[in-house]
Amino acid sequence: MTDLELRTLGKSKVKVTSLGLGTVPLSGFNTDVSYQEFEATILAGYSAGIRYFDCAPMYGFGKSEHYLGHALRANGLRQNVVVSTKVGRVLKPASRTKKLETVYGIEWIDPLPFLDTYDYTYDGVMRSFEDSQQRLGLDYIDILLVHDVGRAWHGDQSEFYWDQLRASGYKALDELRSSGAVSAIGLGVNETDSVVGVAREFPIDCSLIAGRYTLLNHAPLEGDFDELLERNVSVIAGGIFNSGILATGVGGAKATYDYGKVPAEIVEKVRAIESVCTEYSVSLPAAAMQFVYAHPAVATLVMGAKSAVEVDQNVKAINENIPSAFWDALKQAKLLPPNAPLPAAG
Repeated sequence: MTDLELRTLGKSKVKVTSLGLGTVPLSGFNTDVSYQEFEATILAGYSAGIRYFDCAPMYGFGKSEHYLGHALRANGLRQNVVVSTKVGRVLKPASRTKKLETVYGIEWIDPLPFLDTYDYTYDGVMRSFEDSQQRLGLDYIDILLVHDVGRAWHGDQSEFYWDQLRASGYKALDELRSSGAVSAIGLGVNETDSVVGVAREFPIDCSLIAGRYTLLNHAPLEGDFDELLERNVSVIAGGIFNSGILATGVGGAKATYDYGKVPAEIVEKVRAIESVCTEYSVSLPAAAMQFVYAHPAVATLVMGAKSAVEVDQNVKAINENIPSAFWDALKQAKLLPPNAPLPAAG
């Protein structure tokens, strides 16, 4: 077991380990995963000290929640861990539901026989939450996140769903938190602007933000993360490898950037970062992880893994010793902005 730092989410009482385990790769994302493989990966994470696990109705159309809940209950781990799931989608029978056209076009392999529908209303949030409790087999859920509300996912339809959330969805979230059914509430999105916008009109505790603050993306340093800090909204950082390029480097056979082809300017930048990594004997994944975690707004990194080997790699990366001279070199090369918080010297 590895000692992982604990941080509190916003004003809640929820404490999360510096490393969390996300279940997207375990739910049929690009590859089939058996329950036995799912359970083995969860247990490997627990043995390594991870105490935070994230899932969602969307992942495998219910599979991630079914599998995670069973793994935690069957191994007597529930009381020792923090679980997050999401609302905003209600699952309905695939045989009687039209498939959604989405910006990312994810095709789950061997999902459960359901499809997702969007619903950010009071009734939709409550239905989604209660369904998740049934799939997980849990009588309370630690963290509840509103999934993919915003322009990055819904485009021109975003205002329609924002109106649903404002009109009654917030009320459902408030009731669930006030009653103790959940301990912390927030968003689970691929953009930072929407998190700041919600924080200005409704008291959230946290937000899972995927791919917006990484070694390659620094836009939140222009004010958004400062405001979230002031409002005591903790960031759960996901997608910190930008879907792969910061894990594999430019030489990776299947390197992607935000689930697409890697643009030439990104290849050039990653190649420059890799050069500094080589000079200081630092692994690229470790640099990517520790850079994001160094920001005081970030409470934890949610890292997907589909095997015990990948869990072990992530745990080693977040604990890798990186000299302060490495970070200085990145700034001197203008690969990081001057105001980027850096990890403390080990």
